Amino acid sequence: MTTDNVARRQTSTLQLLTEKVAAFERIREDFAASFIYLQDTHGQRRFASFPVASTVRYFHALWICECKDLLLSVPQQGSRYDGLRALEVLRQWQAGEAGAAVSLLEDKLGRPSFMAITHAFQQALRSGDHTLAQRLAHGRTTLLNRTSNLQHALGALFAPSSQALVRQARVACAQYGHTPEQIEAQLADLRTPLYSVLRHPALAHLNMEVMSALGILLTDNDADRPGRRTTAVQAPTLPQQPYAEQVIVGEMTLVSR
Repeated sequence: MTTDNVARRQTSTLQLLTEKVAAFERIREDFAASFIYLQDTHGQRRFASFPVASTVRYFHALWICECKDLLLSVPQQGSRYDGLRALEVLRQWQAGEAGAAVSLLEDKLGRPSFMAITHAFQQALRSGDHTLAQRLAHGRTTLLNRTSNLQHALGALFAPSSQALVRQARVACAQYGHTPEQIEAQLADLRTPLYSVLRHPALAHLNMEVMSALGILLTDNDADRPGRRTTAVQAPTLPQQPYAEQVIVGEMTLVSR
């Protein structure tokens, strides 16, 4: 590769990096609110109701979190948020097809295993590990909240007539920026270089900064406070032997000539 080609490539990379960071900053506040809303919906809160507008907001949150991962090039296998699917579901819903919305809700909020967590809870009590039992009880409550939120969401979808449900969905989609025309534009954006993978330290650092700040907010609960964690996540005993001083099996001393 010639010097000119290298220079052009570096300039192109810097320009794309700048565009990615700027695009993320435009959705930064929305992402923070959306990420917390996802955690609440997934069981950190038990909502008293979950109307159609809340389901649309949930799908919007899935999309925004997906955008964050793409803009900051977060390494992953597949999509952890199903944001593209959420957009397509909103498009189908406004066209009169609500079945895809029900399917997505079930996939994201359904199928919890109460039997497995209850069995582990009972084992922890029998072994005298009350700290683990407390965390398992907290997790079981989270699953209960998630199941309750799913039931409220499905109840709101099943209560109105098909025509009224579509009208409610269209109003909520317009509020969150997902009219059919906007969705087409958002899907087209995904095919631009802005959402392509760019491995760069600046993006990784920005992602860690953002997620660390959110992590502090999300772990401020009784189960995650210091002194109440299970053995698996307790801080290690310090000081430990530095990695550089570890003995490597088969080591050899090389002497320069």
